[in-house]
Amino acid sequence: MNGAEKINPYNEKESKTEQVEEMFDSIAPAYDFMNSAMTFGLHRYWRNCAIKMLKSLPHDAILDVATGTGDVAFCLYDKFRPKSIVGIDLSNGMLNIARKKLASMSHEAQKSICFKQENCLDLSFDDKKFDLITVAYGVRNFERLAQGYAEMFRVLKPGGTLCVIELSVPKNPLIKWAYNLYSRHLIPTIGRMVSGDSRAYSYLPESIAACPQREDMTTLMSQAGFTDCRYRSLTFGTLTIYLATRP
Repeated sequence: MNGAEKINPYNEKESKTEQVEEMFDSIAPAYDFMNSAMTFGLHRYWRNCAIKMLKSLPHDAILDVATGTGDVAFCLYDKFRPKSIVGIDLSNGMLNIARKKLASMSHEAQKSICFKQENCLDLSFDDKKFDLITVAYGVRNFERLAQGYAEMFRVLKPGGTLCVIELSVPKNPLIKWAYNLYSRHLIPTIGRMVSGDSRAYSYLPESIAACPQREDMTTLMSQAGFTDCRYRSLTFGTLTIYLATRP
């Protein structure tokens, strides 16, 4: 068990999966605003960097895990116009916002994109179904990360790509000090004020710090069967993009 699997949003009684679902249902109305505010809009830059890394790869059928309010799924559609994108999430509160956004888009987009409530540890999809799987800010919320990687490996086509976008702790001591001050004090305070959830934005920096990062993360990917596992860190190491291939 890695450290992030031991960090729960609320208590030690319910499963992490149940608590993550409850947490994101709670903060769904404030999620998009908080994402922009706490990253100073950098989440869009990080997302676009990741998508540029995917542009030369097959992407007719895409699975976006932990899709939230659909931000990455919609950007993937705009850039690649795939035949299908399925966005999945534990939280119906988040998915309902994604569906409202989709309802305002073109008929072509509505034909290509759909959203489903799914547990990433037990996916309902057939083996070898998707060309590309993306996960943005989701893997640290998996109750069992190795199982999540095994499931994504199962539904990815041979030659397909997994892309994980995840927040990370900087290595530089000075930047790490400033990062810890911001993430452990300012973000929880603002998060409580905006979302009304007293715990969700304290859980955020705790789960980031406890989650496997960089080489440790690519090792987990390799253990799940992925090859060519690699990463790229951005913005002083506060964000890491991981890519891996199913052989």
